[in-house]
Amino acid sequence: MGMPSMPELLIVLAIVVLLFGAKKIPDLAKGMGKGIKDFKKAIKEDDEEPKEIASKEADTAETKTEDKKSENA
Repeated sequence: MGMPSMPELLIVLAIVVLLFGAKKIPDLAKGMGKGIKDFKKAIKEDDEEPKEIASKEADTAETKTEDKKSENA
C-alpha cells in the first residue's frame, strides 16, 4: 500500500470537483489553510505559557524571600 499513482490521483481530483464544484475548491483550501495556521499558532502559544508561568513563579519566590529577610532584620 504505497503512494497513489497519477491516474489514481486524477480520479480522486475528479470526484472532489464533482462533489464540491470548481468554485468551491479554493474556498475549501483557504479554510483548511487557515485552520492549520490557527492550530500551529495555538500550539506555539501553549509552548510559551510554561516559560511565562515559570518566570512569574521565580519572581514571586524571590519577592517572598526578600520580604522574609526584611521582616527578620
